This record gives sequence, C-alpha cells and structure tokens, in this order.
Amino acid sequence: MNMAVVGMIAGIALAFAGYFGGFGAFLLVAALGAIGFVVGRWVDGHRDFGSLFHSHDRERRR
Repeated sequence: MNMAVVGMIAGIALAFAGYFGGFGAFLLVAALGAIGFVVGRWVDGHRDFGSLFHSHDRERRR
C-alpha cells in the first residue's frame, strides 16, 4: 500500500472521529495514530527518529 492510500485512510478515520465524536475524539485519534506510526517505525527497525524530521532528498543532493 503506498503512502497516498495510507494518508487517505488516516484522513477518513480522522474525519469520522471528528464528525461523530467531536474535537476531543479527533485529537485522540490523531494522537494515537501518531503513536502507532512511531511504534510501527520502531518495529520495522527504523530506530533513528531524527530521520522523521529531515528530508531524505536533501541528503541525496549533497
């Protein structure tokens, strides 16, 4: 599954949470999604969390 589809599914989940549960549910789903993303990256072996905040394209151009 490519990242566009994953992003679309996350957006739909946030929209449903916001619509049916209000802003508190929206924040809860967003926070749990972020935690799940970090745990998933850690399980996959990507333990350098600093790379989440840096563009990989910049490193290739150097």
